[in-house]
Amino acid sequence: MENAVITVRQLNNYVKSLIESDERLSYISVCGEISNFKNHYASGHWYFTLKDNDSQIRCVMFSANAARVTFEVRDGMKVIIGGRVSLYERDGQYQLYAETIKPEGEGDLAAAFNILKEKLEKEGLFDSAEKRPLPKFPRKIAVITSETGAAIRDILNILSKRYPVCNVLLCPAIVQGDLAAASMIAMLDSIYERADVDVIIIGRGGGSLEDLWAFNDEALARKIYESPVPVISAVGHETDFTICDFVADVRASTPSHAAELAVPDMRNLLQIIYTYKTKINNSLLSKYQLSKTRFDLAVADSVFKKPIAYFDDISLKLDGFADSLTVSVNEKISADERQFGEIIAKLDALSPIKTISRGYAAVKSGSKPIKSASDIEAGQDINLRFADGDADCKVTAVRSKL
Repeated sequence: MENAVITVRQLNNYVKSLIESDERLSYISVCGEISNFKNHYASGHWYFTLKDNDSQIRCVMFSANAARVTFEVRDGMKVIIGGRVSLYERDGQYQLYAETIKPEGEGDLAAAFNILKEKLEKEGLFDSAEKRPLPKFPRKIAVITSETGAAIRDILNILSKRYPVCNVLLCPAIVQGDLAAASMIAMLDSIYERADVDVIIIGRGGGSLEDLWAFNDEALARKIYESPVPVISAVGHETDFTICDFVADVRASTPSHAAELAVPDMRNLLQIIYTYKTKINNSLLSKYQLSKTRFDLAVADSVFKKPIAYFDDISLKLDGFADSLTVSVNEKISADERQFGEIIAKLDALSPIKTISRGYAAVKSGSKPIKSASDIEAGQDINLRFADGDADCKVTAVRSKL
């Protein structure tokens, strides 16, 4: 019996159903090297080839899954893909539909870390000029970490001892795994909507590179960079570094260290207050003692013991001052009168009226004074001014002594 003739589409559908019915292919992990990577700008889907030395397989990762990848994917990177195997009916090509992707081994994780670090550093997200100082006396601190981990216990313990007046806003988040970055981003968004938070601490306790990988998420780093308040990154132990450490305003070596950086030590503040209090008390006491000494000296003065005698003495002194002043003023007036008389006598001696009164006359022709015989001529009208009057004259002749 001959087989029925089917279409290509029917054949591809049949092969696809065979592949998808195999439970071993419903989810499989495959390691290999990325090549021909393409990020479709419109849909956000990723298309690439996964290969090893002998074979290759086409892969696709849809945008919803690609958005959860916390590192930058590049050609040549060795990765482990988790997903299902199926057939693309249109091309008759079986391919791997990737749901998760992660670097293979710590070497590739470190490479992904350095790639993202270099990218964000070039964009200026790590610039020291952008770092904000921590407030000296925060009123409320938001803490993003696991609510069951050791980190939150360490932070709360340090804060309660160092600065118990500060309020703590616990923002529980997933801090490990594929959902961790999105969880911490959601907590940051909720904090950014508040106006009462002064500082944010984000972090967790130590772990392997894979355990801390969520803190190397690019989206999380950019969200921290947008923070309206200073952020302290407290991820892992002292030797652990993540992208969050570089983008945060302050990096703490441990969660406990973050708590110490976030608040002052109340004991030190009280010691400072006590020191100032002592200085103020000593200053006031010294001022009081000096004022009291001055007061005692003043009270011991004779003006308080014998006020009538004191004021009598002052009265005698004032009388003496008044007499001395009167004598000085009279002497000054007499000297000024003598000097004034001498000046009047000199002026009187030089006065033309005085000269005229001795038999001389002032000669004028009109308003012009005549000082020499050569200034007049015969027949000219002149005026003679005597001490007791004037005389109008006519010159009959002019005789010169020459």
